[in-house]
Amino acid sequence: MNFQKIRLAAGLYFVATPIGTARDITLRALDVLASADVIAAEDTRSLRRLMEIHGIPLEGRHIQAYHDHSGAGARGRLMDALAQGQSVAYASEAGMPLIADPGYDLGKQAAEAGHMVTCAPGASAAITALTLAGLPTDSFFFAGFLPNASGARRTRIEALKNIPGTLVFYESPKRVSASLADLADCLGADRQAAFCRELTKKFEEIRRGRLADLAAEIQEKPVKGEIVLLVDRSHSQSVNESDVEEALKRALETHSVRDAADLVSEMYDLPRRPIYQKALKLGKG
Repeated sequence: MNFQKIRLAAGLYFVATPIGTARDITLRALDVLASADVIAAEDTRSLRRLMEIHGIPLEGRHIQAYHDHSGAGARGRLMDALAQGQSVAYASEAGMPLIADPGYDLGKQAAEAGHMVTCAPGASAAITALTLAGLPTDSFFFAGFLPNASGARRTRIEALKNIPGTLVFYESPKRVSASLADLADCLGADRQAAFCRELTKKFEEIRRGRLADLAAEIQEKPVKGEIVLLVDRSHSQSVNESDVEEALKRALETHSVRDAADLVSEMYDLPRRPIYQKALKLGKG
């Protein structure tokens, strides 16, 4: 047993759970699950199994279901427990609560009612994928799941086209081929992307490359499992190198190297790091 039963203050405790490997849970999360007066979960069976793996007894407690279809009644029961001064732990099915997860309304209502709301953080598929994708992480936009219908999906993608950061999507194996095809068509076949599947699990797989190539690969050989798609930001192809250098020289006349790099990278919608390196060289010249 690697947990400690502790006295928890009254309030709502969001608990992150592993996205695959059961040992990817924090000791604090185990302590909260062992100690909370009331436990709720997006998936009661998966949480019960996780607690069994780590030897956490329920000791007469009942795991309450709280998911997308629970409605106001389930939330009301948890709010009643908070009002009675109890500690309530809510666990996502996999990953961080509120990230593509039904816990938002519960957390919002609890905070508005003046209850303490805190989190035992842990694994996140989106952050894990960003770590492995090989794409810029200085700025990113989590877009969740794309719509099922092609027309709505393409409209959504077009709206995200010029977001100045890496795009992060969750996707199902049934739709991933169509989504990749629409992403390549709407964002450009050459846009760099990453396909991340079954993260932290036995068959973890990361594919990196052009959107068009990834779309062709998945169409030819369908896949299974939990999937995260990441797409690089748009980079202008028409910027002249001499224009960038001239803009940096002008910016360096009145700004520091760091500020000049920020200004020019934003001006031309280019990655900051190479601009900063160029500014360093010019600043020393």
